[in-house]
Amino acid sequence: MRIEQYQIDEHNDSLLAKHDNQLAYTKNILAEEGINAGEVVKALSDFQVAIPSWALGTGGTRFGRFSGVGEPRSLEEKIEDVGLLHTLNRSSGSISLHIPWDIPERAQSIMDLASSVNLKFDAVNSNTFQDQKNQELSYKFGSLSHVDPKVRKQAVEHNIEVIRYGKELGSKALSIWLSDGSTFPGQSNFVQSFQNTLESLQEIYTALPDDWKVYVEYKAYEPNFYSTVIQDWGSSLLFCQKLGPKADVLVDLGHHLPNANIEQIVATLMMEGRLAGFHFNDSKYGDDDLTVGSIRPYQLFLIFVELVAGMQRANRAADTYAWMIDASHNVKDPLEDLLQSVEAILIAQAQALLVDRSKLEQARMENDVVLAQQILQNAFRTDVRPLVRESMRQNGGALDPIGLFRNLNVRNELMNERGKLTVATGL
Repeated sequence: MRIEQYQIDEHNDSLLAKHDNQLAYTKNILAEEGINAGEVVKALSDFQVAIPSWALGTGGTRFGRFSGVGEPRSLEEKIEDVGLLHTLNRSSGSISLHIPWDIPERAQSIMDLASSVNLKFDAVNSNTFQDQKNQELSYKFGSLSHVDPKVRKQAVEHNIEVIRYGKELGSKALSIWLSDGSTFPGQSNFVQSFQNTLESLQEIYTALPDDWKVYVEYKAYEPNFYSTVIQDWGSSLLFCQKLGPKADVLVDLGHHLPNANIEQIVATLMMEGRLAGFHFNDSKYGDDDLTVGSIRPYQLFLIFVELVAGMQRANRAADTYAWMIDASHNVKDPLEDLLQSVEAILIAQAQALLVDRSKLEQARMENDVVLAQQILQNAFRTDVRPLVRESMRQNGGALDPIGLFRNLNVRNELMNERGKLTVATGL
């Protein structure tokens, strides 16, 4: 299915009068604060969020999975779905592949298809956290950290194979998340596990093309609950520092212990120039993989306050970082969920751009805690949705992406094309 530009234009025309009124009001409010709304809209227009290939089907838990209808049955159909998202919001211009769930066996045709829907390929993701069909050796007790050098070799070779696939697609980064760790005390030698992992990562690092990066992701727990080899940002940073300048830390919002100060982690990594980017999601308890901004929107805003500050300090554009959603849609339509998540990310970025940095710094220097809090919360409580909608409209997208998605009965159309009892590949 394709959504035509005339359908978006007709949709926007029906909402334009209301939108223009709301936008004018927002511009006036911001102008009183000395903020140029046009500059905020421009920054939003330039911000792109990658969509992971594994997020286009209904997810699940260890208790069950309730597949939806019209789910993508192949990589080609996943690309088409991301193309639909990008057509609607113009802010989802790339797709991140997970291999071997989505192997691009015909690279040129895959690239041609992606190009036809205005998509590029973001980081490619390896998988050593589960055994694949016909796999010779098991990752039950680890992969890059395994005590058996044959298992480590197999895991290294898989990552190098993923790099080859990525090169064919024009990707520029390899993303690695390890589930390696232990479930019981005494099961693993912490130091040896670290050293094995480092040696494995060094082999992978050596195989990187000159213009590539490797993103080293961390996670505090799960599926191993006693220890994880790369358990926090500090251990990830340590690996990256030992590997070299082409290795940076990837932050997943759900990969922290409860109540971790993620915004402080972000500030530190950006200060060191070692932040690769983000996997956005939200959570109530752990790695819930919920819709971005659905549970802790203020935390998301505070993270973007540091992201914006870090980019300004380093004089780096947003597109020099990797922004991606990593979520599992158990009860929502995956495409609607992704549209909500992208909007939440843009809202948080817009709010962060409203913060008066000079006044905030003055309040900090004077230890005026009340004023510092007010400056942040005033920006957070500003309704920036008209700016987000305007950025999408200026890029050729819909003013109300979910509304148009529903008006066009996109899910029903996909069901008619693909069938009712389809299950997305991968998960």
